[in-house]
Amino acid sequence: MAQKQKQSYWYFGGLASVGAACCTHPLDLIKVALQTQQGQLSVFQLVRGIVSEQGVTALYNGLSASILRQMTYSTTRFGAYEVGKDYVNTNTFAGKVALAGMSGLAGGIVGTPADMVNVRMQNDVKLPYRQRRNYKNAVDGLIKVYRSEGFTRLFSGATTATARGVLMTIGQIAFYDQIKLYLLKTDYFKDDLVTHFTASLAAGAIATTLTQPLDVLKTRSMNAAPGEYNGLWDIVKHTAKLGPLGFFKGYVPAFVRLGPQTILTFVLLEQLRLNFGYVKTRTPTVGESTKVYFRHTQR
Repeated sequence: MAQKQKQSYWYFGGLASVGAACCTHPLDLIKVALQTQQGQLSVFQLVRGIVSEQGVTALYNGLSASILRQMTYSTTRFGAYEVGKDYVNTNTFAGKVALAGMSGLAGGIVGTPADMVNVRMQNDVKLPYRQRRNYKNAVDGLIKVYRSEGFTRLFSGATTATARGVLMTIGQIAFYDQIKLYLLKTDYFKDDLVTHFTASLAAGAIATTLTQPLDVLKTRSMNAAPGEYNGLWDIVKHTAKLGPLGFFKGYVPAFVRLGPQTILTFVLLEQLRLNFGYVKTRTPTVGESTKVYFRHTQR
């Protein structure tokens, strides 16, 4: 008899995302710095400037906000996807995409405040000292934004963050599940680290391509001073001045960050599932229960 496959608990995705974020945070910081600049500094010039002026530890500026973001955003989207499997048919790719989209929508909304503070803390490293916000940590940032700019400012960039969350979750989770399913149907892959790595690498590339334009707009919106832009369309026009490639600014560091982040997330998630997951027992339907009852009484 084949051994039943273990399932993930709803919070495993959040735990795995936090672990991955701790490893890839410097790459995320470099991506944000590239997206918010209007100049043409290269990745190496930007990193050299940050490290020479503020030290290597500056690359971990905003780590607390990054962790808080994963605890809210990723826990919500992974959790909603896992729980939603009981209510949505995910045997088809369309079902996976629909569930992932709804999960990403919820995660994008819940995670926006921490995401905004994360963007601001990361962008501080390239600002002159007097222009820095100097949040002590993620919670301090949330409190200061609420007190000085109002509650609604905490959800600045929510439109693009939510849309990005939808596309990101589709690109990562739905495509990962589907690619993994295709790989396991062949004779060359098993439910092991090689399969998890291959599927997550492909999912990371897809997710980066789907979300990069929205990621640029979201970053600029969240980092903007009050009144700097007159709505989302104004940000689009401002970014368009850089040409079509302006919407893909920071693509290379975005993939360099999101690729390893996606791989680490799913590798950690799969290890949590295989080692600490549970075997799901199917509840029999009323018809099945009736048949069992009659077989038992007729003995």
